[in-house]
Amino acid sequence: MEIAVTLSEKFRRGDLMSAACPSREVLKHMTSRWGVLVLIALEGDSYRFSQLRRAIGGVSERMLAQTLQWLEADGLVLRTAYDVVPPHVEYRLTPLGVEAAERVRLLADWIETNLPRIAENWRGSVE
Repeated sequence: MEIAVTLSEKFRRGDLMSAACPSREVLKHMTSRWGVLVLIALEGDSYRFSQLRRAIGGVSERMLAQTLQWLEADGLVLRTAYDVVPPHVEYRLTPLGVEAAERVRLLADWIETNLPRIAENWRGSVE
């Protein structure tokens, strides 16, 4: 039995399966390779841009900047600029970002724990 949902309720909650749902953009930002790694890196600490880039192996300056902008726009990351010379900017998670990081960490932990089982499938599909 399907429960009737008003249009305003659907919009407020989101309808991820719908192509037009705005929550898909947030999902893309959070679950991109760099989005996941930024959220995990910022768990429990704030970082300057250069520190964050060193902490996340392989991320380009451009991709890190873009990912931080997306996560900041989504309210998950807070960017604090200090009025000093040279300029000093720090990034940290907002309370909403902390919640998001906890969830993507669960996925990342599951992947790392199950990597041997996952890798077995790679060998089978290559042959």
